Amino acid sequence: MAWRMTEPRTSDIVVSDNPAEHRYEARIDGALAGFSAYRFKGAHIVFTHTEVDDAYAGHGVGGVLARGALDDVRARAEHDVVALCPFISAWIARHPDYQDLVAP
Repeated sequence: MAWRMTEPRTSDIVVSDNPAEHRYEARIDGALAGFSAYRFKGAHIVFTHTEVDDAYAGHGVGGVLARGALDDVRARAEHDVVALCPFISAWIARHPDYQDLVAP
């Protein structure tokens, strides 16, 4: 009998801020599937790097992570976003409803 890992649904992905590590994390069943690292610079939150574990690549983890992190930034209304991370920058460019978060 062969065992096959089922692909995660995007609804199974939980995104949360981990301030101790300065990153937003995407978890599936408690396992770290990806993260987006950040640092603060004045009134800006600077996203520096996003990474998705190879086991979860191509399953929408990065998109859910970006949306979750940016939704949290918006809800806190404390910081503008600087997207040095190419993934976050490209994600914002494809989602115009998030461009208002970008620092002028």
